[in-house]
Amino acid sequence: MVSRTCSFRKESGEPCRAAPLRDGDFCLMHSPEHAQEVQEARRLGGLRRRREATLAGAYDLEGVEGVEQVRRILQIAVLDALGLENSLARVRTLLYAAQVSLKLLEAGEVEERVSALEQTLGPRLEKGGKRR
Repeated sequence: MVSRTCSFRKESGEPCRAAPLRDGDFCLMHSPEHAQEVQEARRLGGLRRRREATLAGAYDLEGVEGVEQVRRILQIAVLDALGLENSLARVRTLLYAAQVSLKLLEAGEVEERVSALEQTLGPRLEKGGKRR
């Protein structure tokens, strides 16, 4: 079975390589019938990226790759929950946040211990040429 590709050609002459729509020769991005939808999707994507940058700045967030960054998200969530009216849902949220906080503390402690071990054993491991 031969797979079809979009008929659109880039400025370089290279084909698009995306699968075309079922009843057409072009993919969604290059289909003249869907130009308005694609334009609106691009606009919304740009708005989303701007919103993400604004929120990251407002909440002082740099990402969620490390324990400290996840702690910041937890801190934001706890402060938001504390600002809610007292209810069973609020109490559950705060208890869950406490549970997550304990896991984060444990993960941070493990991260510190591994780092300390690597610093201590690093020269020995490099000297021997291989890890045991």
